[in-house]
Amino acid sequence: MGGPQIPWCSGRVDQPVEAVTADGRLPNADVGKPGADKSDADHLRTIFYRMGFNDQEIVALSGAHALGRCHTTASGYDGPWTPTPTTFNNAYFTILSNLKWVPKTWDGPYQYVNQGAETLMMLPTDLVLLEDKKFLKWVNVYAKDEAKFLKDFSDAFHKLEELGTSNLSPVFA
Repeated sequence: MGGPQIPWCSGRVDQPVEAVTADGRLPNADVGKPGADKSDADHLRTIFYRMGFNDQEIVALSGAHALGRCHTTASGYDGPWTPTPTTFNNAYFTILSNLKWVPKTWDGPYQYVNQGAETLMMLPTDLVLLEDKKFLKWVNVYAKDEAKFLKDFSDAFHKLEELGTSNLSPVFA
């Protein structure tokens, strides 16, 4: 699968189901009018800023879309972000920034496909990373520098994993 080594700490005590964070902790794929627009950038920032993340970390975490795919039965969206959905690398950023994306014509939720082949997909919150100048800066950095992406993703994901916890014991760093 590849990817960075991510520090992990043990000792987290799970809470009863009543204490679990309600839906809305992670961003939706599209808010506001259909398609990527400023409301999607604002939504990403609202969700992640309240957890203490900055624009660089938001973009780094978005790179997790290098893995996997959307399934209509789970999210309503359909397709992989990259042609290598089992390999963790910076392909999400290179593909996002180098292909032309067009709205998908179908009866499902608003999403984009790569023009012509229509074998890959992006969500409105993916495309907004190209439209927002502060996000675009980091898309360009990660598209050109996989090592930087892997390091920054590891740091941001570690922060996300341990959000709201304390007194953890490092397993490896």
